Amino acid sequence: MNPLTHLLLALSLAPAAPTAPQLRYTVNLNDRADSVFKVTLRVDSLPPAGVFQFASTAPGTYQVMDIGRFVRRFRAFDAAGREIETARLGLNQWRIGAPGRVRTIRYEIRETFDTPVTEHPVYRMCGSSLRADHALINGQAVFGFPRGMQGAPISVRLLRPAAWIVGTPLRQRLGLYLADDYDQLVDSPILAGRLTRAETRVTGVPVQILVYSKSGQIQALQLLASMRGMLQAAGGFLGRLPVDRYTFLFHFTDADMGAWEHSYGSEYALKDLKYTKAAGAAVTDMAAHEFFHVVTPLNLHSEIIEHFNFETPVPSRHLWLYEGATEWAAHKMLLESGLKPLEEYLAGLVGKIRYDRLGFDTTYSLTKLALTSYSDSGQRQYGNIYMRGAVVAGLLDIELLELSGGQHGLRDLIGGLSKTYGKKRAFPEDSLFAIVGKRTSSEVRDFLSRYVEGSEHPPVREFYAKLGITLIEDEKGLPVRFEVDSNATPAQLRLRAAWLGKRNVPIS
Repeated sequence: MNPLTHLLLALSLAPAAPTAPQLRYTVNLNDRADSVFKVTLRVDSLPPAGVFQFASTAPGTYQVMDIGRFVRRFRAFDAAGREIETARLGLNQWRIGAPGRVRTIRYEIRETFDTPVTEHPVYRMCGSSLRADHALINGQAVFGFPRGMQGAPISVRLLRPAAWIVGTPLRQRLGLYLADDYDQLVDSPILAGRLTRAETRVTGVPVQILVYSKSGQIQALQLLASMRGMLQAAGGFLGRLPVDRYTFLFHFTDADMGAWEHSYGSEYALKDLKYTKAAGAAVTDMAAHEFFHVVTPLNLHSEIIEHFNFETPVPSRHLWLYEGATEWAAHKMLLESGLKPLEEYLAGLVGKIRYDRLGFDTTYSLTKLALTSYSDSGQRQYGNIYMRGAVVAGLLDIELLELSGGQHGLRDLIGGLSKTYGKKRAFPEDSLFAIVGKRTSSEVRDFLSRYVEGSEHPPVREFYAKLGITLIEDEKGLPVRFEVDSNATPAQLRLRAAWLGKRNVPIS
């Protein structure tokens, strides 16, 4: 091979140089006295419209945030440091005069944890906190962006104490944290401060755990010990993680709120307590759910999720898939791996059915629940996606296994869809059920029509009877417990074995 050919081949095989950041943010975490983030954004210029946008909501939160409420002292400057006129357009927008001359934007934004608001409080796991010994940054709660530049490459510089540890799914280079665009920045929370850290591997993929504990009573190594079995079970359930890294960020303080999933990690805002085996198990149960979001919606989603509208909330009808199926999968993989006994799994299922029937408006279909999730009325029903949504996903799994002779369940359907679509290719929002019907059968399409689009009560008793598992109900028709039939028929036993993940025996 001549030298020129060798050079050309080497160049063709070399990785492409990263795109230079067009939005260059600096966040001052050294000045923490007033719990206000001081943000500086440097740009080469702005689009002609000159509109600067803060998020009204964010993917996976299903709530109105209106982050503009927390902004103060918004200012713009030219290359010589002369101030350029700005004016507030609305709750989440500012207009900037002479946008082509702008080189620097500075603003201050209050943390969401302890800033009082009269309505739509921001979930703590989706918000921001700045204290003497740590900072929590969820991207949409701290960073705004020039309208028209949502897709621009981004860098973030954190001015922080030298002793602080930083945890984030963002990639780091030369002291900067890099995002492909604003969507990835929002998808990559940052936890910095007095943290503990631990690491393991799942199907060869590095998984980090970083913990801030106000009291210091909870350590990353403790959580890793509790979560290790779940993580390995998840790897076995999925075959291989659809990501090249994953970061758990745990924020333990005074309030117990919940968790938020991301493509390459998840972030938790939980009550700071003394670590116990029970506390570790509770965290692990929650982490199992969030970990499974690496599949839905983060690697399987409609175009509404892919091209997220930070200005105006637009709901997706497929919350049943993003949250309901994920909640089902988190517990099902613990069952199949032996980490959760069958009796415990079934008891949890009874609890979900009762909560659906007694705690929510059962006239809401899962589709209606999704489409109204940003409204006050929909928010009151939202929690049912983890109850009826998971129950319906479990029934769909049984339906698919029965129709395929025990060879293909819901996990296989989602896996197949992920291969066809995936992180970079969205499925059509209005066509998913038709696509699933073509891949499976008219019976499955009818199931989705009745129990996802429609509000018929899920036929739990009838479906679990196919496994030789009987649902015992009280005089009001509410579930009391499941009983596993020791005298199940051969057909029931074969379907039950397939349901438990043993699929080597076809069901005739």
